[in-house]
Amino acid sequence: MKQTMSPRLRRRENISGYLFLLPSLVFFLGFVVYPMVSCIYLSFTDANMDANTPTKWIWFANYVELWQDEVFLKGLWNTIIIVLVSVPVVCIFSLWVASAIHKMKEGPLSFFRIVFYLPVITGSVAVTVVWKWMYNNYYGIFNYLLKGVGVIDKNINWLGDPKYALACIILILLTTSVGQPIVLYVSALSNVDQSLVEAAEVDGATNTQVFWKIRWPQIMPTTLYILVITTINSFQCFALIQLLTSGGPNYATETIMYYIYYTAFKLYRFGYGNAMGVVLAIFIAILSAIQFRMAKEK
Repeated sequence: MKQTMSPRLRRRENISGYLFLLPSLVFFLGFVVYPMVSCIYLSFTDANMDANTPTKWIWFANYVELWQDEVFLKGLWNTIIIVLVSVPVVCIFSLWVASAIHKMKEGPLSFFRIVFYLPVITGSVAVTVVWKWMYNNYYGIFNYLLKGVGVIDKNINWLGDPKYALACIILILLTTSVGQPIVLYVSALSNVDQSLVEAAEVDGATNTQVFWKIRWPQIMPTTLYILVITTINSFQCFALIQLLTSGGPNYATETIMYYIYYTAFKLYRFGYGNAMGVVLAIFIAILSAIQFRMAKEK
């Protein structure tokens, strides 16, 4: 016989559930929803650090100024280059490495996962110090090796030359971005239905056919997740720029995130900085929507 719950007990359980949700709800409202609403509101004002100057509502003046700001446009272009290079490279390289190691025994597999994931959990300052030494134009290891094999005749100022600076930043970003996707792909490939793989191999399917017809569709949710988080991380490239180049030389490594920081906390133009933040969020949302649409079509 089915027992029904009394209204009093049901009400107590509902209250208990809401109380458990309350801390997360408060955190979400206070640190996600409120900052988002505040950012959008301030983007239509001339907010600054001057307490004696009242904040004025200037409508779309900040957004109009953005598209006339050469530094912002340069930062936007550099950010797009970073995204277009890093996202496909990270995804392809991570999938290739995961495909090569996911069938290994537990010992070697754990070793490779640690090696690739170590840069992710290492502090950004420590990673930056090591790369800064490697890029040093006097005693850096890159100049030493390239001169040793005869590729270059004199030292290159990697981070001080506009021709190389952005590529150097992208290289560092790639090494610190592949760890998590590799771990995720290893897990996804290990969960592929092996009965389907074995059946396809018995029918004479090649490794390429097995991958594209069986493995790829089953790891598509993981691929979509990796695409989205890699895109967001690439758009938000900031720590490397701040610690290595500060947007230089000649704005060659300027990104939207660094320019937002510089505008809001160096020039104290909070309204203008928030307008850039809104534009950045719109770009990320559009790209993420495109990626979701492409994944659904496949």
